This record gives sequence, C-alpha cells and structure tokens, in this order.
Amino acid sequence: MFGPYLQRWNLVADGEPILTPAAHLLPVLRKGEPAMLKLSSTPDQQRGAALMEWWSGEGAARVFARDGTALLMERATGERSLADMARGGDDDEACRILCTTVNRLHRSRPDPLPELVPLTLWFRELGPAAAKHGGILTRSFETAQMLLADPGEQAVLHGDLHHDNVLDFGHRGWLAIDPHGLIGERGFDFANIFTNPDLSDPSRPVATQPGRFHRRLRVVAEAADIERGRLLRWILAWTGLSAAWFLGDNDPLAEVDLRIASLAAAELAR
Repeated sequence: MFGPYLQRWNLVADGEPILTPAAHLLPVLRKGEPAMLKLSSTPDQQRGAALMEWWSGEGAARVFARDGTALLMERATGERSLADMARGGDDDEACRILCTTVNRLHRSRPDPLPELVPLTLWFRELGPAAAKHGGILTRSFETAQMLLADPGEQAVLHGDLHHDNVLDFGHRGWLAIDPHGLIGERGFDFANIFTNPDLSDPSRPVATQPGRFHRRLRVVAEAADIERGRLLRWILAWTGLSAAWFLGDNDPLAEVDLRIASLAAAELAR
C-alpha cells in the first residue's frame, strides 16, 4: 500500500511498517532526510492531517505533502521521551513541556481554518453513557454541559494532547503529532495531561500515584495560565468522556479515567 506514494513523492523506505488501530506508518527518507509516511482513511486522522498542515510546523511536525488518505511529515529522531521523563521523576518538567506545546498550537494563524469538530459534538456520547452507568459520569456530564453552555477563550484544539503525542524532534524541539482537530475552549486541551502516561502503560503508573494529581494541578494551572477551578472542571468533563469510550469497549483502562475524575470532583467539592 505504500508503494504508490514512495514513487510519487520520491521516498525510500527506512524501516519496518508500523501498524496502529487508526493508521499504517512507514519510516522513510525524503531527499536523504528522515520523514514519516502515514496512511489512514478514518475521518479523525484525515481531519488531523489537514490541521497539521494548517499549523505549518509551528508547535507540530512539519507536513511535506498530503494527498487523500496519505500524509508525509517530518519524523521525530530525538532520544527523549515525555513518558520516560514523567516515569523517571521529572513529571513537572514533562507537564510544562506539554503546556508549552499546547500554547504554541493555540496561537491564531492568518490562514482559513480547516474542517474542525466543535466540542459540543465531541461530547455527544457522554450523556448516554452517564444515563447508563451513573456514578461519577453523571457529575462529568453535568460539568460538561455547564462548560459547553458558557465557553471561555476559544482555540483550535489538538484534541488528544498527551505524553506520547508530543515527541522529541531534535533541534526543532518538542512537537505535536496525531491531532483530532477540534475547536472550543482552550482549557480542554490541558485535561488529557492528567490521565497520562498511564493510559499508554497502566503497569507503570504516574498519574494515579498519591499526591501526583494535586502537584500536576499546580504545575499545569500555572504553565497553562488557566484558573484552577476551570481546569478542574475540564478534567472532570474530559475524564468522564474518555471513560465513557473505554466502558463502551469494555476496556479496563476506564478505571484510570474514573480515578482521576473522582479526584477532580473531590477537589471541586472542597
């Protein structure tokens, strides 16, 4: 499946294909320089590819070419990892890097916006899940409704900003990949920090370690320049939605979201 694009864009394979639930990827060389060829037909991935192009390499990986289901972008070759940083005792700095990246992505650009999904639509599955499961999801749903009815500062949103979607691009620094392409209140993009990198590897927990939630709350609120209560509400809303998706797939990772949601709710109740 990569063959036509290797020929069209004068690429040379530079590694083994990588298969994810949403895409097929192939490390390649473009004019002798490392790049990544990504193929996906899912709407989220295609919308994200258009957003990557719109960002023009500012805060996100640079796009070299895009055609239908194919995306050719620069490849991260740095050795650092935010997930390893968080697990290795430098979680504060990992959170600050994530916040700095989000802030860069949220800057306005002069070009016309690509197709984006509003948060009101993105949260559509939380209500039915709350009705089915109850508990903390009911509180998450009520909080999401409040936030969406009275939105704050609007921004183009990554939608899935976490430790494994901000990579080390060497001299280019830390850059984002794999956005969903949303639009809504900027605070939404910071909430995902609080459940990761545990959702990638729950066997090595960071987010759910005692005291870590409250430490992150201080670090992120300052680095993101967002009011603490507003941040807590976005954490509660987002973790409810994420848990709803995992519960729908009978995925035990929902427990991570539910634990963080409960911490946010408890803090709001204080």
